[in-house]
Amino acid sequence: MKLTHYLRLATLGLVVLASCGKKGPPTASKPGKYSSTTGIEYNTEKGMAVANFKKIPEGPGLVFIEGGRTVLGSQEEDVTMTHDNIERTVTIASFYMDMTEVANIHWLEYLHFIRTDSAEEFYKSALPDTTVWARDLSFNDPYVTYYLRYPGFRYFPVVGVSWLQADDYCTWRTAKVNERLAAGGDSKSGKGGLFGKKKSKGAAEGAAAEGTMGTAGALGNGKSSTSIENGNTLPNYRLPTEAEWEYAAQALIGTQEVGNENQEEKRIYPWDGKSTRNSYGGKMGQFLANFKRGRGDYAGIAGSLNDGAMITEYIYSYPPNDYGLYNMAGNVNEWVQDVYRPLSFQDVEDLNPFRRNGVGDPADKYDKNPNAAGRGGYQSLIDDHVRVYKGGSWRDVAYWLSPGTRRFMAEDSSTATIGFRCAMINAGSNK
Repeated sequence: MKLTHYLRLATLGLVVLASCGKKGPPTASKPGKYSSTTGIEYNTEKGMAVANFKKIPEGPGLVFIEGGRTVLGSQEEDVTMTHDNIERTVTIASFYMDMTEVANIHWLEYLHFIRTDSAEEFYKSALPDTTVWARDLSFNDPYVTYYLRYPGFRYFPVVGVSWLQADDYCTWRTAKVNERLAAGGDSKSGKGGLFGKKKSKGAAEGAAAEGTMGTAGALGNGKSSTSIENGNTLPNYRLPTEAEWEYAAQALIGTQEVGNENQEEKRIYPWDGKSTRNSYGGKMGQFLANFKRGRGDYAGIAGSLNDGAMITEYIYSYPPNDYGLYNMAGNVNEWVQDVYRPLSFQDVEDLNPFRRNGVGDPADKYDKNPNAAGRGGYQSLIDDHVRVYKGGSWRDVAYWLSPGTRRFMAEDSSTATIGFRCAMINAGSNK
């Protein structure tokens, strides 16, 4: 009996080896019929379930950013004397990033869905602070009322959004996109109940659409289900890390010669040259970003406007960089994931650098809050709840357009000059 069993396993092993010889080694999309280590057949009553997989589904609005070795850090003169982004060599894994900033219409869509499938408290917490436009000594009142909801501003970047609100949006977007994928592209599938509303019957199955809460075993019940193992969900949408954002903004892939393994060109801005104007072609002399040219000059003179935008501008305005990303300089600053520390450049690792908390540089080193005796404090703004933002805005001078510049603000605060875009890992591949 045992001999027969061993002969059967040996036969299966020979079948596996023969299949490898004919079709090549197994891959993620072609794992073969049998395990290459045990010879046991997949997708049987006793064998492991292995779902069909072609490639990661395409995420709406995303652009592929090929990673690699690069030098991060400020390319501009450090006029603020912060010395908080010294040049260093790192490697960034390939990832995806939104082609544009998240626009008002995208945020209104978010509000539409969470109003129907989430708690009322959460809906109210997701409303942007439109009063960020209000100024005591400026007549910006129309923007307070119209900027978010008037159709003419649909594809202008959403502002008045805190880091915490942007992070919640990423969570919702992940769930909503994967809900559509799980339904075979039908976005009319059941309500997710993602943010606090009581879930309807069967909603637990839909919860797996978040990309991180799949069932324990793919095809465990013999039917297709939404799970990580099935490969039919997208990884989480999220805010990009500071390193990813800076790398994508530089877009040095556009300066690289084929076959040259040295990065011999650098950029001050997300485009070539030292000027903020277009140096080539029929649009020579036109500004390449929306920023403040000087004191009181937001757009230029009527009849001869420079960047042409008094406030924010259409998210597809101005030429994209060499990765195909729009407005990586100017228009609005953008939130990134990282907690701010002035010495992050020397603390974080050199592969996918990221600071998520105060490890190695704790917040209590910074004299922000008074001690138990009520003494000290108020000498710093730094703690574990301040986040980095980058890119420059319609209200910033050209210095802040350089990808290496960085500032920070409390994660629960918002302004009329900060928006965001989403990113996503490139799962299952190094390219």
